[in-house]
Amino acid sequence: MYGLIRSVWYEPRSPNVPRRVWRDWVLVGVLLPVALLEGAVRPDMPSRVISVSLTVALVPTLLWRRTHPLPMVVIAFGASGVAQVLAGGHSPESNTMVYLLLLPYALFRWGSGREAIIGLAVVLVKATFSVVLDYPGPANTAAAFAVVLSVVAVGAAFRYRTRARARELDQAKLLEREQLARDLHDTVAHHVSAMAIRAQAGLATAASRPDAATEALRVIEAEAAQALAEMRAMVHVLRRNAPVDLAPGRSIADLSQLESPGQSGPSVRVEIEGDVAGLSPAVEAAVYRLSQESVTNARRHARHATHVLVRVSADATSVRLRVSDDGDPVRPSGTPGYGITGMIERADLLGGTCVAGPDPDRGWSVTAVLPRTGVAG
Repeated sequence: MYGLIRSVWYEPRSPNVPRRVWRDWVLVGVLLPVALLEGAVRPDMPSRVISVSLTVALVPTLLWRRTHPLPMVVIAFGASGVAQVLAGGHSPESNTMVYLLLLPYALFRWGSGREAIIGLAVVLVKATFSVVLDYPGPANTAAAFAVVLSVVAVGAAFRYRTRARARELDQAKLLEREQLARDLHDTVAHHVSAMAIRAQAGLATAASRPDAATEALRVIEAEAAQALAEMRAMVHVLRRNAPVDLAPGRSIADLSQLESPGQSGPSVRVEIEGDVAGLSPAVEAAVYRLSQESVTNARRHARHATHVLVRVSADATSVRLRVSDDGDPVRPSGTPGYGITGMIERADLLGGTCVAGPDPDRGWSVTAVLPRTGVAG
């Protein structure tokens, strides 16, 4: 138990804490008149002036519940305790004060472990203090503590669910970096292997054909320049040890393997426009991987889709990929899936962009734009 408390105590705050948004102002704008209205229609409310004043005064704490969760909990529950004393020991009975449950939720959702433990202690002390001064009976007491602990549990659950998803997204990005590094490594290894073969051939024929050495040097120079260009794209990209394949990775020509007539699922058609010759091997491999992932997603998730179009167009500076289907209209989710996250990561590593989302009429499309050189930032 001590180890658990210690680990929670040193838990950092959740990252990317949202500040006040329009919904917070709407909530405050609704609660203030509701609190006043409740005080007006409930003349039998005990300590009505104190209860309504407290309810209205504590509404602004909602605006800082994410950025300053512990101070808001201390202010709200401390003021509630003081108000109960001023009311002769009777707890404020304003139903509108149910909004205070948002404060412990935000504390465990966004606060640090230290803030959560201190804030929970404040809440429990206040609840115990209320029970001592105004005992509502065992059923109501148990229900009150159960509600508070349930809100705390929900906040903690959302916190760790978000953290687990963030770890999974990081893992998806790492796997995409690893795959990209493999492709780049294999390409560089192919260039180095070609240089070695040319050098050996030049040495073997140098005595009988002096011009062969000069020709071999030219080829080696060209291969070395290409290898160096590919090496730049490997910066910040991780790769685990694995057997090396000296053959180049996937290329634009391999896109034809994705085509299918559509006997089981939507048909897939590939269109290539522009000059795709001379693209960086890393870019060619990325175009293939992005197309493959997009086609796979369309076959799995595009409802009632009849065809998938893979279109590649290249100009002097970039190559553009668009994969679209004609499935039923879909509603985009709040966060991208792991496959889309991996595609975005791969495009970003090569200095490009990748966007996925529903089309205006129907279907889904993935659009990526990559520089021809494929140099990572």
